[in-house]
Amino acid sequence: MSSTKSNKVVTFHKAVWSYYRTHGRNALPWRKTRNPYLILVSEIMLQQTQVERVVPYYTKFVTEFPNVETLARAPLARVLTVWQGLGYNRRAKMLHEAAKQIVGEYQGTFPKQIEQLESLRGVGPYTARAVAAFAYNNDVIFIETNIRTVVIHHFFPKKEKVSDADIEKILVRTFPKGKAREWYSALMDYGAYLKRSGVRTNTRVKGYAKQSTFKGSVREARGAILRALHKKPQTITSLLSLLGEERVIQMQMATQRLLQEGLLQRSRGLYHLPE
Repeated sequence: MSSTKSNKVVTFHKAVWSYYRTHGRNALPWRKTRNPYLILVSEIMLQQTQVERVVPYYTKFVTEFPNVETLARAPLARVLTVWQGLGYNRRAKMLHEAAKQIVGEYQGTFPKQIEQLESLRGVGPYTARAVAAFAYNNDVIFIETNIRTVVIHHFFPKKEKVSDADIEKILVRTFPKGKAREWYSALMDYGAYLKRSGVRTNTRVKGYAKQSTFKGSVREARGAILRALHKKPQTITSLLSLLGEERVIQMQMATQRLLQEGLLQRSRGLYHLPE
């Protein structure tokens, strides 16, 4: 490593650690635990959802289901009810299935190996490594949106298209061994700060795709259906009319997909949450 590159890494570390020591979000409830179950819950909830929005839902969820056994035993309808309002309800179903896997396949002992974590329902490479870092302090490499922002801002200020492979090389090169838990917390907090400060790097990420607008989307249709079912069972006519006549076809498609995913059921002519 050349002197120039070494100095760049030192400057990078100083910026990240300095911000974290002064402004780290250590009050976040999942930052106060090393329990892999609680960390998994937080990681699943944080997917595509802002931190501030997750906190009250996380607190409610882990109060209702404080450990993997209580979640595994709970009816899916109850899990969906507690999750209701957070959105992306498939996450709740997959988390419920992952809890059943841990209880059934691992006798309630939370897996530690990356391969075992990735075998859990709804857990991909990022989530598995995030759990490994935050729960077990394992020296693993992973990337998420705030981490991308930090690395691109410091190491690729002028490059037009930055791949995750480019970012991973920087993360390997700058990783402070034995400090995974703190380091990733620091990177994420610093990245969130950069975004609030106006730093925008997403359009320079290779493969970047802007998230679709919620209004008028299938996500909105799915949410409307599940909200209605949380109140009481519904006829197909009432479900299809929830968002107006112009969206009946979309509502029909959303209902069919929710049925296929097991997020709702039909019996005696009525649609209801799974039992």
